[in-house]
Amino acid sequence: MQALGHYIGGQHVAANGAVTPVFNPSLGAQVRGVAAAGRDDTQAAIAAAKAAFPAWADTTPIRRARVMFKFRELVERHTDELAKLISEEHGKVLSDARGEVMRGLEVVEFACGIPSALTGLAHENVGAGVDCHAVRQPLGVCAGISPFNFPVMVPMWMFPVAIACGNTFVMKPSEKDPSPCLLLAELMTEAGLPGGVFNVVNGGREAVETLLDSPDVAAISFVGSTPIAQMIYTRGSAAGKRVQALGGAKNHMVVMPDADMDATLDALMSAAYGSAGERCMAISVAVAVGDGTGDALVRALKPRVEALRVAPSLDPEAEMGPLITAEHRDRVAGYIATGVEEGAELVVDGRGLKLQGYENGFFIGGSLFDRVTPAMRIYRDEIFGPVLGVVRTPSLDEAINLTNAHEFGNGAAIFTQNGVAARAFSNRVQAGMVGVNVSIPVPVAYHSFGGWKRSLFGDHHMHGPEGVRFYTRLKTITTRWPKPKDGAGFSMPTLS
Repeated sequence: MQALGHYIGGQHVAANGAVTPVFNPSLGAQVRGVAAAGRDDTQAAIAAAKAAFPAWADTTPIRRARVMFKFRELVERHTDELAKLISEEHGKVLSDARGEVMRGLEVVEFACGIPSALTGLAHENVGAGVDCHAVRQPLGVCAGISPFNFPVMVPMWMFPVAIACGNTFVMKPSEKDPSPCLLLAELMTEAGLPGGVFNVVNGGREAVETLLDSPDVAAISFVGSTPIAQMIYTRGSAAGKRVQALGGAKNHMVVMPDADMDATLDALMSAAYGSAGERCMAISVAVAVGDGTGDALVRALKPRVEALRVAPSLDPEAEMGPLITAEHRDRVAGYIATGVEEGAELVVDGRGLKLQGYENGFFIGGSLFDRVTPAMRIYRDEIFGPVLGVVRTPSLDEAINLTNAHEFGNGAAIFTQNGVAARAFSNRVQAGMVGVNVSIPVPVAYHSFGGWKRSLFGDHHMHGPEGVRFYTRLKTITTRWPKPKDGAGFSMPTLS
């Protein structure tokens, strides 16, 4: 069976040592293996990136942009191949996988404009004969650690901006779906990127710890669960690195009594059950303002959740595919059982789903709870599966307070036709990304992505202007060309 290795110095490196199985979630069967990088493999990737940095940092921004333009063209050409790999190893349906590739491409398109994004600030004659200008310079070797749920999009939130800014990069994708990132590395080389500028190491904890502890790695980008994000931030920062670590989420969608119910239902179905709920921006809590709103919402949701077309990921008519692993499916099923034990009303139960011909697949159907309360684990925890809980509040104020009391602050949304309510929610809600009649408010690539509270550790959001700031450091240069008659001065310089 094929065993995937790494991509170091512009070429594939054969698998060495322990091999982790990679499954097709629709089949529930192993389709390939992937090498688990140890310290030596990871250090080799770091060394390749370090050796490539000086020449790449000296490459003009327009030449770096040209590589990104070519890379964009190649990714677009290979979209179907990438989408198929995503569906095969992750389990999301093909249409969703294609959408993931396209959202990643938008960040590449932003990186194509890096000459403008790196424009500095200059002032002439800030003092007598003194000029001042500021520039942004690359950090050096940067690293990215990405999760299983977006094996193309999340890496493309990281390395295109970092590389366009003049850094070199070591990517550590999830070992659960490693193939797409290796293909991206091939396409970067085909686009003209010098060897060593972009490297991929597969593996688990040992690779991550090597990246965190290496003095040659200047910055770490991470997306994953909150406990790991906090560890990455703490350990990386202690080692003197710049760190952006995006953690968990429990995204709330407030439904007001005046909301367009048809539009709300469409948005909730997509946001709660798309990609089987394995999204950090998935809506997992619907906050119905008023019992009448809650009754209408649950009554309309029930038949739609029951009618979800759950099918193998490559089925062109599938609306939802399997979960990533059998263990994760069982974890989600365990949360459903916990919700019942805690007293929530289970309106639709997705457990026990078996598909003919795919009995070993990691499938679970969509589930819907009503009358969820903040004390319940299904409300507090990020389930990361196709489980939607409906909470009822009597007013918008209480809906905002409920949302703000949660430890996570990734995204939040409100559905209403009342501008006053929408404005109050947008101003007061404690979340990094807010949607008004938009259920998944993921910013476009020329804005930046990131949450608040325990959804983000570090000072910078990802991609867009914040991404450029994260992957560069500011240098301010003050220049004076003294005339020959000027002598030495020993007082504190002032602008007088």
